[in-house]
Amino acid sequence: MISDRAGEYLVKIAKESIKHFLKTGTQLEKPTDYPIELDEELGVFVTLTKNNELRGCIGYAEPIKPAIDAAMEMALAAALDDPRFPQVSESEFEDLDFEVTVLTKPEMIVVGHYNQYFDEIEIGRDGLIIQKGYARGLLLPQVAVENAFTKEDFLDHTCMKAGISADSWMDESCDVFKFQGQIFK
Repeated sequence: MISDRAGEYLVKIAKESIKHFLKTGTQLEKPTDYPIELDEELGVFVTLTKNNELRGCIGYAEPIKPAIDAAMEMALAAALDDPRFPQVSESEFEDLDFEVTVLTKPEMIVVGHYNQYFDEIEIGRDGLIIQKGYARGLLLPQVAVENAFTKEDFLDHTCMKAGISADSWMDESCDVFKFQGQIFK
């Protein structure tokens, strides 16, 4: 998908975006010297951790903006707008670890029976999106690994992230998508 150099740049710009905002209250201006490949529209998630605990994670699952713009925007969203956490403070900034995950375009998994999902999902490679009506949940590929999820656990937890019952993935009215991610720290 993107080069290591470009991925490392996304981590750097995510960090700089948050630092600049915490100091000035304004958004960092988009640099002009970034790797040109970051003009490609890609799904991007920014994850913040503090002491190995999640501190914020927000992103675009779909490739709707250039990666450089998505990383800058989602960095601020992860720091300031994740409803699960208070806003990141300037005093805790140095204690944060930054991760940017660049996503492939999600593809729907089409199965004849829900048991076939187990053949289509690979833990450590795939992330999941589960959608039922207006409810939608996403878990990045690394979530399954970090939590030692089985494939069924992964499907269940993605449903719960969507705010629907854990076994909703077994329902024909539920759509399951997979995607892959490149992780940069």
